[in-house]
Amino acid sequence: MISQIDLENEFFREVSIRICGSLEIHKALWMCFQYVRKVMPLDELLMTCYDQRLGTMEIVAVADEHAGKTSSDYAPLSPPSRRELEDHLLYPRVRKVNSLEDTICRHVGMQRGWEESSVLVNRLLIEDKYIGAFGARAVGKDRYTEEHLRLWTLINEPAAIALANFLQYREISKLKDILADEKSYLESELRKSFGDKVVGSDSGLKQTMQKVRMVAPLPSPVLISGETGTGKEIIANAIHDLSKRSDGPLIKVNCGAIPETLIDSVLFGHEKGAFTGASDQKRGLFERADGGTIFLDEVSELPPAVQVRLLRVLQEKEFERVGGSAPIKIDVRIVSATNRDLLYLVEQKKFREDLYFRLIVFPILLPPLRERKSDIPALINHFIQKKCREMGLRTLPCLGVGMIDQLMAYEWPGNVRELENAVERAIIISNGKELIFSEMARLKHQVRSEAGIGDAEVFSLAEMEARHIRHILAKTKGRINGPEGAAELLRMNSGTLRHRMKKLGIPFGRNAA
Repeated sequence: MISQIDLENEFFREVSIRICGSLEIHKALWMCFQYVRKVMPLDELLMTCYDQRLGTMEIVAVADEHAGKTSSDYAPLSPPSRRELEDHLLYPRVRKVNSLEDTICRHVGMQRGWEESSVLVNRLLIEDKYIGAFGARAVGKDRYTEEHLRLWTLINEPAAIALANFLQYREISKLKDILADEKSYLESELRKSFGDKVVGSDSGLKQTMQKVRMVAPLPSPVLISGETGTGKEIIANAIHDLSKRSDGPLIKVNCGAIPETLIDSVLFGHEKGAFTGASDQKRGLFERADGGTIFLDEVSELPPAVQVRLLRVLQEKEFERVGGSAPIKIDVRIVSATNRDLLYLVEQKKFREDLYFRLIVFPILLPPLRERKSDIPALINHFIQKKCREMGLRTLPCLGVGMIDQLMAYEWPGNVRELENAVERAIIISNGKELIFSEMARLKHQVRSEAGIGDAEVFSLAEMEARHIRHILAKTKGRINGPEGAAELLRMNSGTLRHRMKKLGIPFGRNAA
């Protein structure tokens, strides 16, 4: 037979492990409940937090036979009850209340809708400051004995540590949100001072920047499209910085990098207890962007359900948090970006048509680097300065002989991002000497080979396009529309394809017979 000392040691150990086993207090309470109910009468465990400023007892978490869950209920306390709580002499550290005649328990019981109950209460203190209570409740009078009280007394300190840890964790979570907002603001201020320089704004990107200056002061949505690595984020920065919202936050979201199960909560926030693990209310990225701009990169990757919610934000300027019902009004300018053909995705029923037309109010198409090679020298100079600054190098290396010709000859399928990486790699390899792009010799040979130097027949771009379209039409037996049709294989809008065929003199329809 187990001795009383062994029983007490086991109770202390098992409850301590469970109550301190998770920063998510509802999970800790649920683990605790499953053990304590084997030792004493138990219908509910509660963890409460005392707010001296408001004079209330906040019920932060509860656990019963079904589960542990967070709570945000507040029980107002009368002035005498508050004085009793705060006075160490008036209110003992641990007490047994076999009815709800106790003033503190009565306040909480009224808030919770308790029937007649017995309660064990641990008054939790950290450095002699009252922070809350840990309570066990069993339905009915006189359910707890002196032996139960003695066991409950043992876990006073572990419960106080668990509550203090939870309160710190909750405060840190709130501070993280505040810091994220401040970081966004400071980044905006830094861009004004130093800026993400739009290299080529007077040459290869001149028309693009003219469009940016036209639309930036207006609230209209902007859709930036272009190949991967063309600098869509830089253009989004420029739109925000030149707008009337430049003092507000610029929140950037990579829609393709957020798991589908989390994206609703990340974008729109969630209420406390909305789902397992939602231990506190959390603002979403749209709420943080209020008064500023939100940049939705890879917008084509949004799941259908989120597309519906985004459409509502664009139409109504409001949304609800996950698990909430109250609409939240926001004033946010939406700038989106994609490297895919959104119209093609609309035709394939993979992107909502109504959302597409809301996003593309003002489209900006970024040209690939191969179409603005005149910007390459300026980009190289910019990246040399940027990378040397990041690496802490005081001396700027110069380009080796003949390097600029090699760089200009390459087609840069990875666009500006590939050029930036190539410059960084060359700086690392150079070891302070002139920059040699050793891989460019191979790339130059590849470019020349693919260009057909020698006896190969040379075609114009239009002729090459026409030959390719005819090849695809031969595979589809002349069919343009539908699954496995030429438009789908070429990833083009069927109307656009017919227009190109007409321009290239390729017959279709009745004329093809």
